[in-house]
Amino acid sequence: MGVVTEATGASLRETIEWHEINWKHVNRNVRRLQVRIVKAFREGRYRLARALQYILTRSLGGRALAVKRVTENKGKRTAGIDREIWNTPKRKSEGIQQLRKKGYRASPLRRIYIPKSNGKKRPLGIPTMKDRAMQALWKLALDPIAECTSNPNSYGFKECRSTADAIEQCFTCLSRKTSAVWILEADITEESGWHKHHIIWRTDGGRDTNENIVLLHPNCHRQVHSQKWKVGKLGLEKGP
Repeated sequence: MGVVTEATGASLRETIEWHEINWKHVNRNVRRLQVRIVKAFREGRYRLARALQYILTRSLGGRALAVKRVTENKGKRTAGIDREIWNTPKRKSEGIQQLRKKGYRASPLRRIYIPKSNGKKRPLGIPTMKDRAMQALWKLALDPIAECTSNPNSYGFKECRSTADAIEQCFTCLSRKTSAVWILEADITEESGWHKHHIIWRTDGGRDTNENIVLLHPNCHRQVHSQKWKVGKLGLEKGP
């Protein structure tokens, strides 16, 4: 299947044999397109970058790699609302052919509830295999630009980033003499109304600088009160 290994552009319609795909060539060709996208974007040639994204999302190599990623991760045996999983070479090959933008429409999510340690349940939406593969395909095209424009200290859901990198950056930022003197952590998954922010500051002789200002959700007042903070005119201030 040499046509699969060399193609970086036009999508192909012939039958694809999953085991005959040369993944080394596929990864190399997709990577080459991603590098060209980054180069075009940094040079301000946005039309070229968009054209390269168009080529990548319609290339046979890009679609094959997207299917490979969603069929080899931890959720490969979890079906969506259509109850289908791509667990055979034939289904994976058919999945590659299904990844076309024309006429595509995402399916509803399959909703399940995962029990939490506090007795409650966390809702989880599971897409179909086709939707997951389509997301992975467009991720290949969007990731190069996202890496150019995102915060350099963002570590979540990024390749070549780990928890150790985040810990190292925290140590670098918090070990300075002018660093913040405390850290607030809260679970905000069930909170709402973040359009009303409040400000916290220290009043016990600590460094009262703008760098120590923290935005806090108003529903966190009760938890803050338990640690001897009180509501001020602009937010919350530490009490006696």
